[in-house]
Amino acid sequence: MKTALAMMSVCALLFAGCGPDTADEHAHDDTALSYTLYSDKTEVFVEFTPLIVGTRSAFAAHFTRLGESFTPLTQGSVTVSLIVGERGIRNRADNPSSPGIYRLTLSPTTAGIARLIFDIEADGFTDQIVIENIEVYADAASVHAHPADDAGDITYLKEQAWKVAFANAPVRREPFSGILRATGQILPAPGDDVLITATTRGIVRRSGTRTLAGSAVSSGTTLFTISGGNITEANSDLAFQQAKATYEKAKSDFERSTELVKYTIISQREFLQTKLAFDNAEAAFNAISANYSVNGQRVVSPKSGFLKSILVDDGQFVEAGTPLASISQNKSLILQANVSQRHFADLRNISSATFRVLGSDTQYDTATMNGRLIAFGKSANPDSPFLPVHFELPNTSGLIPGTAAEVFLRTTPIPDALIVPVTALMEEQGNMYVYVQTSGERFLKRAVTLGANDGIHVQLLSGVAEGERVVTKGAYQIKLSSASGTLPAHGHEH
Repeated sequence: MKTALAMMSVCALLFAGCGPDTADEHAHDDTALSYTLYSDKTEVFVEFTPLIVGTRSAFAAHFTRLGESFTPLTQGSVTVSLIVGERGIRNRADNPSSPGIYRLTLSPTTAGIARLIFDIEADGFTDQIVIENIEVYADAASVHAHPADDAGDITYLKEQAWKVAFANAPVRREPFSGILRATGQILPAPGDDVLITATTRGIVRRSGTRTLAGSAVSSGTTLFTISGGNITEANSDLAFQQAKATYEKAKSDFERSTELVKYTIISQREFLQTKLAFDNAEAAFNAISANYSVNGQRVVSPKSGFLKSILVDDGQFVEAGTPLASISQNKSLILQANVSQRHFADLRNISSATFRVLGSDTQYDTATMNGRLIAFGKSANPDSPFLPVHFELPNTSGLIPGTAAEVFLRTTPIPDALIVPVTALMEEQGNMYVYVQTSGERFLKRAVTLGANDGIHVQLLSGVAEGERVVTKGAYQIKLSSASGTLPAHGHEH
């Protein structure tokens, strides 16, 4: 059997909307049965009248597809089979009577303890859910009531849940970690940012739209030109002309001395001096002419990336070494968490972290991002009450350097912690609670005591038990339903 019985309730229900053709289905309203079960793919909430030999029992079976959607099953067939010993009967509905709800009937022929099997077949989707130990009565007189304790329950119908973002999840026990909460910041990784500086003094000109912040650039792209203009001192244009003239004269002298030394017209010493002068002039000219154009000295990008910031204005006078722009590849990032110095002893136990940037609800996990802890502060700084903790991250999630973050650092492991998603938590006057789903359409409000919180999951110290299912999406809608003070009318026939 591949299904898992996650929840079962046998309860008395008051049915509404029954027409003349269904009157016999509810002859025993005080003994009506309700079961809620889960497989890996499906939740089934089924209501039916007791199974009596020779009597037609009507089923209202609600099927919800699990996963991220928790949406109703809107197409496909459902077959219900009742098996007592070696004998069985079945009934099939080829389509839902309304989204998620399948109407089925069975007329048992044999009394005893039975298995009730639901087989689901839809496009690309099959599943089977089994209810064990269902009693089939020999006659109506044998039926006994199973009153349910619904005190404090909140009714929230499947038709309501299917119209909103809704989900539930079992409370599970697994290894967790102690948490240190800290403020932090996303920083560029060392070597990922490059600062471009002026190579000479002069008037800087930007190269059109290629020098807008955020623009993609390739290695060797011209970003700026620096020209001497009317500057009288250390004019870059004049320096180019002087370097060119010096180089050409040194080259001519060297070529002439090369011929003269062959015939010992000049000494070897004079030749070497001429050669040294030529080598120096050539090196100086090559350096100044490498990126020189008629518009001035070109400043090019040393690597591919994007322009992170522009640090000068068009037409501004700059000295050699003045920062002009910064380029980032944005491939790697550093997550810096600032931890209070009183937690210094815990820093050696940090393994990973979860975080979210301010202004966003998206949670990131350094472990799933293939990030790694690279360093943490080992000495106190008199100018700061915090110790830095650094993680290196590949920037595959579109994070922006410079943004602030809330960081949850995982420290000492907590074995067998009861955890639920943070989204399950609700708050009322400072007290935390969750909604526990006790059956398909019934919920209980439970006060809980919180333990460690990593921003994605939270440890519950009290209030719930392992295996109970809590609402992880749509809890606020249940709160509104309970606050209305009225019992919602069933949107389907029971």
